[in-house]
Amino acid sequence: MRSKPYMLALVLLAATVALGHSEEHEKSHADHMERHFDPKESAVRFDDPARDMWQLPDRVIAALDLKRGHIVADIGAGTGYFSVRLAKSKAAPKVYAADIEPSMVSYLRERAAKEGLINVTAVQAAADQPNLPEPVDLILIVDTYHHIGDREAYFRRLAKSIKPGGRVVIIDFKPDSPEGPPQEFRFPLKQFKSEMGKAGYKLAAQHNFLPRQQFLIFEVAGPSSR
Repeated sequence: MRSKPYMLALVLLAATVALGHSEEHEKSHADHMERHFDPKESAVRFDDPARDMWQLPDRVIAALDLKRGHIVADIGAGTGYFSVRLAKSKAAPKVYAADIEPSMVSYLRERAAKEGLINVTAVQAAADQPNLPEPVDLILIVDTYHHIGDREAYFRRLAKSIKPGGRVVIIDFKPDSPEGPPQEFRFPLKQFKSEMGKAGYKLAAQHNFLPRQQFLIFEVAGPSSR
């Protein structure tokens, strides 16, 4: 039979290992959430023409059913992959391209000017809110949902920036996608529904044509959620 000091040592060792794993997990989570992107390097990857093969941007924009006069916010706009395409679409909506990276915002502003897109406005977002200058008809969040911390609070605040009848579209990687963020940041449908439900939203529609991503459309559940 093992002595009590020996058993205590084992317990302490196990606790230390568990704590170490926990700290590593938290660190990896924090590192992912606070990851920074260089615009020039990101443009090579984000705007790679090969992305069109699985991102299917034209089909995505068609599914959004935008109308003339609509205002759209592209949160986590990055280098403007969707912002530019939205602005050039048939509906030609006003587009707020929001990002938390100042260098990305500068890149977006320069890209919009270079391409003559007067309906694109780059917005310096904060980690806890997008800082939209006015309410919008549609909010598009592509591959960014998993970067948002304290999502319930974030989306409750976001509801104030959505016009009555407006929508929040979330496109993010499926758990079984061949590429994307670490597995712990790929969420099943039930998690999206649960988290958005707690924030005061309901799933209004879902499209299944994207091979690597979920395509979910949410609406504010009711006035009490605002």
